[in-house]
Parts: sequence; C-alpha cells; structure tokens
Amino acid sequence: MANRDLGFSDRSDLPTLRRIALSHPAVSAEVALALSRLWRQLGPPEVIVCIGTDRATGDALGPLVGTYLGEVEGFPVPIVGNLEEPIHAVNLRQWIESRPEWRTRRLLAIDASLGKPEEVGMLSVGLGPLRPGAGVNKDLPALGTYFITGTVNVGGFLDYFVLQNTRLSLVMKMARAISVGLQQSLSML
Repeated sequence: MANRDLGFSDRSDLPTLRRIALSHPAVSAEVALALSRLWRQLGPPEVIVCIGTDRATGDALGPLVGTYLGEVEGFPVPIVGNLEEPIHAVNLRQWIESRPEWRTRRLLAIDASLGKPEEVGMLSVGLGPLRPGAGVNKDLPALGTYFITGTVNVGGFLDYFVLQNTRLSLVMKMARAISVGLQQSLSML
C-alpha cells in the first residue's frame, strides 16, 4: 500500500467523508464546518499540499487553491503547490520522498477528481490519505491526514481529454469555495 510505504496512515475509526454541492448557498461555510469537525478530532493541518497542474484546466483546482491561500496575508498554515510551483504527477513522489519529516505531520491534501455526471460540482472533505491521479489511472503515492477533492468533470473515458476540456469557471468557483472554507475553519479554532 502506497500510503503505508510513505508513512501516511489511515484512520478508519473516524468519520471519513462529507460531500457538499458547489451550488449550496453556503458552500464555503459547509466546507468550514466539515473541516472544523476534523480539526477538533485530530488537530488542524500543519501543511496544506495543493496537487495538480495549470497545464490542464480540470487539474488546476489544487494549484488555484494554493495560489488563493498564498495571497491571504498571515495565513497560518504553510502551503505547498500553486500555479507558479505546482506539485503534480511528475514531481509528487520526489517531493514526498525528499521530506521524510512530513510523514508524521498532519497534512491536508487538495486535488481535483473525476466522477459520475451527478457528482460534477461536488466537493468532498474527508479523513485519510488522498490518492492523486486515481481518476486518470496513475499509480502515485497517497498522502495526507485529511483531503479535499472537487469533482470537476465526468470520468471513465478519455480522461486526459476531459481534463483539458473542463470549464475554468467551475474550477475557479470550487477553488474559491475551498479557500474561503479553509480560512473560516482555521478561524474557528
């Protein structure tokens, strides 16, 4: 198992998932509430890892969140991965292996995902490692104590093409909702 090889552990004893529709009138507040419940159980994240690339619109969710959070003056948690310096399929394994001390830290991993038509526009907040690249059949290491994913498009057929042809407006709205929700959740501590 990739997550155990890299030192990230599953916590199957705790609730793992909250799904929130981007169309919810208080989407950021719902994200904040879901995250604050996780923080109360295990503590807030010590690092936020935003995964993806700006070379595919659908995969830019993580770097957009990292960029938005990086613009917040005095943001209390270190952020890794943004539009300028993305963490993606090519450099993820090396990035994890070069930071063995982070294997024992609470990481929040953020990434885009593909799903069923009815899941597009859903944000998922959960406990446990994120498995980046799973939607496009990549074998990448799992990471994180917590995760946030945004289902940006339909998966299952020509996934790379789908990521290239995802609506930027949807990805940006998701990134803003996640960024605001994260800020709100950390202010609740």
